[in-house]
Amino acid sequence: MRDLAQDLLLAHQLADAADSISRDRYQSLDLVIETKPDLTPVTDADKAVETKIRETLAEQRPDDLIVGEEFGTPTLDGNSYYWVIDPIDGTKNFLRGIPTWATLIGLCNPQGEVVVGVVSAPALYRRWFASLGGGAYVSENGGAPTKIQVSKVRELKDASLSYSDLIGWGDRKAAFLNLQDCIWRTRALGDYWSHMLVAEGAVDISVEPTLALWDMAALDIIVREAGGTFTNIDGVPGSHGGSAVASNGILHNEFLAAIRP
Repeated sequence: MRDLAQDLLLAHQLADAADSISRDRYQSLDLVIETKPDLTPVTDADKAVETKIRETLAEQRPDDLIVGEEFGTPTLDGNSYYWVIDPIDGTKNFLRGIPTWATLIGLCNPQGEVVVGVVSAPALYRRWFASLGGGAYVSENGGAPTKIQVSKVRELKDASLSYSDLIGWGDRKAAFLNLQDCIWRTRALGDYWSHMLVAEGAVDISVEPTLALWDMAALDIIVREAGGTFTNIDGVPGSHGGSAVASNGILHNEFLAAIRP
């Protein structure tokens, strides 16, 4: 049996180390920026953060596997716990000096369920975290953690919706755009930030039509432990479905139906 309290403590230690590296490189004049084969940017900070996390996990959890954005994914054998790392979620924000970026650290059990998650956003002085059955919390500027929960908004016409952009929607794009006339408020806040606002109850629904596992694992457990629902856009629970919809749970099925082609 895993001691999730110890895993969460380790995840915080990993986030502390990541914050130290990313804060130092944020807005630095000598930041090194490259373009990956998928045409997305990567900085020396992304690589340094993931390297540090991998080195620490190799020492502290040598039997666990590691899935990371920058240095590859092993074959998941169905028997091992595995850590899912996005060293800097929001790299485009990071390299342009926009403070909405974060390190995402998740731990999945062998069945693929996320059981621990930490989202650390040092430029916003906020850190969200959760473990299975332990609730979800946010800490501001290093202060005492505060328990968070999703909203109780019951109708789409009263709901606040956040998304990233209009890329990747395919045959759902028209329905998504039409929904803007039926919902109270929409904002393109984007990336991890949208989903953490759902967990805090400040936003009722967040959606991104194209994501990787490392973009979602840490978010999944935090939203669920805050009382919300986390699925892909087809309604499949969890963070392995290639897209994300986070909500207060009450509005989830109605929203999925509204964006159906």
